[in-house]
Amino acid sequence: MKSFWIYYQKEMTEASRTYKWIWVPAIFLLLGIMQPVSTYYLPEILSMAGEMPPEAAALFTVPSAESVMASTLGQFNIIGLLVLVLAGMNTVAGERSTGTAELVLARSVSTIPMMTAKWAAMITLMVVSFALGLGGAAYYTYQLIGPLNWTAVIGGAGLYAVWLAWIVTLLLPLGAILRGPAAAFISLAVAGALSLLSSLLPSHVQWSPGRLGGMAAEQILGSGSSAWSPILVAILIMAVSIIVAARLLRRSPLSPQS
Repeated sequence: MKSFWIYYQKEMTEASRTYKWIWVPAIFLLLGIMQPVSTYYLPEILSMAGEMPPEAAALFTVPSAESVMASTLGQFNIIGLLVLVLAGMNTVAGERSTGTAELVLARSVSTIPMMTAKWAAMITLMVVSFALGLGGAAYYTYQLIGPLNWTAVIGGAGLYAVWLAWIVTLLLPLGAILRGPAAAFISLAVAGALSLLSSLLPSHVQWSPGRLGGMAAEQILGSGSSAWSPILVAILIMAVSIIVAARLLRRSPLSPQS
């Protein structure tokens, strides 16, 4: 446990020095605020831009508060996920390329606490950023559009946090054998493939964690169904990823490109 806290503090300090604690939460907050604000003022924006007659703009109906919150998750699903992957892609790959991992492993320390601490630091940044962004979206949605079912919002937020977490966790084993950009690309590709597969074959992949994003939106809209298999599979993927990353780093502490 002592080793875990030492590594965790190191990761948190490094995230502060690289300003991740500024730009990642700021982007999530901006994304969260933009969705309800742009939705509410869309008729005025289109009228001022001259792309829509005033009569047509007057017919525009503001979506429900739940629909706006579900759309906010869609923003996080594209830009937010990309930001998280870019922020974490060098968590392991960067230490391999600079030789830091080799210096640490030369002291015959266990890689499990190291990888667990790296994972915990990544998840901490993700949870804080996501909570800040969703909180900003909920506040402006409540102020501009209407009240929300907070129980449904919190339930959807929990599902979406698991969705983000398992994708970010894939960066650990991938970063232990690949460069950071390659690890980021493959992680996003796996997430996209599972999401597409869940949309095309919903009855055949009930267990897929790729369903979690859609389940989160459905939960906020009030039409969600309880399904534990995608959550359990996502947790299993995270646990296996940490163990595999620890073993791969022990076998190959240096990047072949370094």
